[in-house]
Amino acid sequence: MDVDARIPAALQALGPVADRDVCVLDGADGVLPGQLLALGGWVRAVGDASADTLAAIPDDRADVLVSGWTGFRPGTPEWDEQLGAARRVLRPDGRLLVVHDYGRDEVTGLFADPERAAERVSWSRPSGPFLGVGFRVRVLHCWWQWASLAEAVDMLTSGFGETGAAVAATMRRPRLAWKVAVYHLAMGPADALEATGAATGSPPKAGRTTRSAPRHAAPPAEQLAGA
Repeated sequence: MDVDARIPAALQALGPVADRDVCVLDGADGVLPGQLLALGGWVRAVGDASADTLAAIPDDRADVLVSGWTGFRPGTPEWDEQLGAARRVLRPDGRLLVVHDYGRDEVTGLFADPERAAERVSWSRPSGPFLGVGFRVRVLHCWWQWASLAEAVDMLTSGFGETGAAVAATMRRPRLAWKVAVYHLAMGPADALEATGAATGSPPKAGRTTRSAPRHAAPPAEQLAGA
């Protein structure tokens, strides 16, 4: 839906990803790995953000770790474990980039879920689970766009039923405002996760002072294809 490619552009600005080793979670079947590859990243799509997936990534494997939408969800049993794993797999000045819906937009209404909407709002508060442990947030103003209103009505109705039809009936243009949050955290010798004690199960690493050179084992296209 991000026809203007604002999400990969933001990841490049916050990473960056070009000419760096990038692990993408939740992206094996999506478009995000390909977009980051096109930006010059050495991309490895590694599936979901489950404990088994993260455990399979070697220490100091990535300069950038990207999680798209389903991983790193505050309040879940996996939250602390995932934060600890991020510290382990990222190199000394690596970046953790977590993509979620920001809420407060037209797309949120499609889910007809007040609890979900309130949860997204709470995540981005200064004292919330992300910013409270040192993350920063960049909010992207994106769009769900269609070629025509008729196409929008058809897709929203088929995908979201009566709620989608009701939202489509209010549209005057074939698009819905969609805000995306990129929560980003820089790792370092005394990064925020360690300083706050928010992540557990991953002891501090010695010598986290400089970034290793990218460990490229193959050209970028092969790197992605072999993921």
